[in-house]
Amino acid sequence: MRVLLVLGTSAGGVGRHVHGLTSGLVAQGHSVVVACPQEVEDRFGFTGTRARHVALAVTDRPHPLRDLRALSTLGDLLRHADVVHAHGLRAGALSCLAATGSQVPIVVTLHNAAPGGGLTGRVYAVLERVVARRATLVLGVSADLVERMAELGARVGGLAVIPGPPPPQQAVDASAVRSGLDVAPGQVLAVVVARLAPQKGLHLLLDAIGRARDLPLLVVVAGDGPQREELQQRIDSEDLPVRLLGHRGDVPALCAAADLVVSSAVWEGQPINLQEALHAGAAVVATDVGGSAAVLGGAAVLVPGGDAQALADGIRLLVTDPEERARRQELSRQRARELPTEADAVAAALGVYADVTFVDRPAAGAP
Repeated sequence: MRVLLVLGTSAGGVGRHVHGLTSGLVAQGHSVVVACPQEVEDRFGFTGTRARHVALAVTDRPHPLRDLRALSTLGDLLRHADVVHAHGLRAGALSCLAATGSQVPIVVTLHNAAPGGGLTGRVYAVLERVVARRATLVLGVSADLVERMAELGARVGGLAVIPGPPPPQQAVDASAVRSGLDVAPGQVLAVVVARLAPQKGLHLLLDAIGRARDLPLLVVVAGDGPQREELQQRIDSEDLPVRLLGHRGDVPALCAAADLVVSSAVWEGQPINLQEALHAGAAVVATDVGGSAAVLGGAAVLVPGGDAQALADGIRLLVTDPEERARRQELSRQRARELPTEADAVAAALGVYADVTFVDRPAAGAP
């Protein structure tokens, strides 16, 4: 099968997922072309899997000239593909538009919720309608995304299979990790893995920690992003026991050394960081948003999204009750054994491709 994979700007989960698909498809003898920005190829190295890369300038925001060039490039690539699998709303909409008049099936996986409000929200609402009306099949990383596209009239295929990274093969020296973080004797270590951006709800996290400042707690946040300065200013001004670590390459080790892992996200799809926490056997407290509950499968303490007091109470429970913390750690290890693998993701994708290449496809409608 000749598969064209399309994605835009990615620095994390989407790129890793597409790399896993690319590697698995090529290993099974399929011909794969990955169309994406050059910097995404540089980061993830799709050509290292023996796939072919074609530079495609697809960014998070519309750009008339670049988008016209992208449509032209995709139109050329479509003529040599049996199926197109686009990842993300922008990449999906451009692929659908480029396929106007073509019989090549377009599969779109949505990895994030579309922004709402303002001009950006209106633009993305148009892109949603384009994908809903023109894509052959739409997948989502969480049930709310699937429901949204079904409401817009899309033919939906349910949840996409997004595996997390495999568990570490070597045992982690948790005491060495904790020593490197200057965790004091008797202190409980909470690890947060998040980009410092609004979606991750880090101001909510600080609200919760402020309400739990009587606990013997140290919170470390692994990740970087545009909110770093404002978060650090607030940590300093409120004297919160929170440390911003910046980007870390040892997230599995941090999770393994943690007493608990916390997610304060406003929305998540199938969060990689929580899958890493499960593989590490960490007790987890998380906001019940997007696809988090589906990933965690009952292992975590789930609290309502946007509720700082509930998040503080969940943290307090695991800090003050070692037996409950140990029970949650065992539940995490059990759940980790149920998580999908890269092989599962490739098998699921091939099943979708087989389905869409043999369905009767209506003529493309107007957006």
